[in-house]
Amino acid sequence: MTWIATLAALTLMAQDKPDRTMPVFQAKTLAGEDVGKLKLHGKPVLIQLWATWCGYCRRDETVVEKLADEFRKDGLVVLAVNTKESRQKVETYLKERPRKAVKVIADEDSDLPEMIQPQGFPFYVVLDKEGKIQGAMPGSGGEPGLRELLDFIGLKRPD
Repeated sequence: MTWIATLAALTLMAQDKPDRTMPVFQAKTLAGEDVGKLKLHGKPVLIQLWATWCGYCRRDETVVEKLADEFRKDGLVVLAVNTKESRQKVETYLKERPRKAVKVIADEDSDLPEMIQPQGFPFYVVLDKEGKIQGAMPGSGGEPGLRELLDFIGLKRPD
């Protein structure tokens, strides 16, 4: 388990939260937009690590898109980082299953997959506006799990 996953797990279990600042990372969307950590300062971020072959990732796509749209007004940026697949494979996949509300990133255009090293897919990390890791979720939790994760960064559905 990487230090990010370990730190996130410990953070969720600990009363006194340790410093959990996300290291500086680089990322560029398939459209060529720079969305590295420094560009995202001041915005809440949901990072989804996924793969085209992952059935749970496909199942989560709809809810991730829905939540990205719902919390766009709150500044939420969703980075859908494909892991260990070529840009060409991702682009081919997106022709059949377009993703419009999230920023899609190929493995080769980011150091996030190497930095986080998820043990399974999907794998989610949330960062607050200060770039601190506030939670992580291995696997698919569906809409309830993702909403709970977004609660850690103050994004809740209006009652």
